[in-house]
Amino acid sequence: MERTAIRRRLSWQVATVADVRRETATARTLVLEVPEWPGHLAGQHLDVRLTAPDGYRASRSYSIASAWSGDTIELTVEQVPDGEVSPYLVDVVKAGDPLEIRGPVGGWFVWKPEQDEPVQLIGGGSGIVPLMAMLRAHSAAASTVPVRLIYSVRRPVSVIYVNDLKTLAAADHVDVRLVYTREAPAGEPRVGRIDAGLIEQFGFTPADAPTTYVCGPTPFVETVADLLVAAGHDPARVRTERFGPTGGPR
Repeated sequence: MERTAIRRRLSWQVATVADVRRETATARTLVLEVPEWPGHLAGQHLDVRLTAPDGYRASRSYSIASAWSGDTIELTVEQVPDGEVSPYLVDVVKAGDPLEIRGPVGGWFVWKPEQDEPVQLIGGGSGIVPLMAMLRAHSAAASTVPVRLIYSVRRPVSVIYVNDLKTLAAADHVDVRLVYTREAPAGEPRVGRIDAGLIEQFGFTPADAPTTYVCGPTPFVETVADLLVAAGHDPARVRTERFGPTGGPR
């Protein structure tokens, strides 16, 4: 039984695009129907493969944005300039189209409802995607463990899941902080990158012993992870996922 499940996760299968939602000017969420979806953990990703008319194939890994709920999953894709896969997913694919996928993949960068320690989420840009899956799983499980999210974006129009984040920020046990690096909304005095002072102000302390999940471009992830360790956080409790030229899922 277990071997069958593993083979299924490693085999390509056809999903159907059930719906699409625009998140920002460069990002879109795809709602996929996947027959007999085996389920996934918050933080896992899957591979998407496109095949051109001449037979050329290109595949990329994308984080799953939704908590597990039946045979429907969501991917949020941000377009990469000169990308081979993301432009099609963001601007071309439509409801009813088939899409080849493989997964779920990953077992380290995941959050499970049975975890009882505080959860610290730090994301940069589209690195919010797997963190949103964790927030949604936390909500679906009615978990009462405290969660803090620090989300770094360039400007207000770049915020992915803006309405969902507002809703989650109003819930008990969840604290949401947005950090703007280029342009801040009216009334927000701070414009700059995440630094040691901001993590100390809005994050959990090392004494709280949180598990921290950091996702974003490789330089962002490396910088934040170094800041956390320098502040005294246990390196074994700092889990990272990166994307870009030297990273993984987008």
